[in-house]
Amino acid sequence: MRFVIDRAPGADLHPGLDVANSRLAIPGQPALDLLESPEAATRWLIDRGLAPADAVLHEICAERLRDMRARIRELFEAHVRQTAPPPAALAAINAAMTRVPTAAELRWDPDRGLHRATPHPTDQVVDRALGVLAADVADLLTSAEASRLAACDSPPCVRFLLRGGRRQWCSVRCGDRARAARAYARKSH
Repeated sequence: MRFVIDRAPGADLHPGLDVANSRLAIPGQPALDLLESPEAATRWLIDRGLAPADAVLHEICAERLRDMRARIRELFEAHVRQTAPPPAALAAINAAMTRVPTAAELRWDPDRGLHRATPHPTDQVVDRALGVLAADVADLLTSAEASRLAACDSPPCVRFLLRGGRRQWCSVRCGDRARAARAYARKSH
């Protein structure tokens, strides 16, 4: 049985927030990692338009994506706690942003003539995806939306969200669980 949970508020607009939330803590179940294998990581990237439909990632590429997720989570956690970000996380974000070519190459093909194209060997697919994720995180953390970034208030959830109004949870499920815990605590006192 596959556990399905909606994206946290803001994750549909920010792929960096979405990747930070790609590992879920589910009460009473083992953690669910949406990037656990090369196939899962490939599907995650393709589903979000961060890789071409024919992309195939290898374990080293999936590991790079999981490592970027960890660095992004470190930055988000530091932001939420209002502490200095870890230097290694900043370095990883900056390295990912500067590794990516900014424009598609100009190519010639007798059938197509001059055209722009981006080659996508596996390492370039991952470099591009990591660059997009890193740039999105940098944009989010330096924008007015940064003040809305929060950690879900429903243990054991480990997801982040962009708060809207008084919302404190990443999903209806987490909100229901937190309200039920509060009601139980009130009744037991």
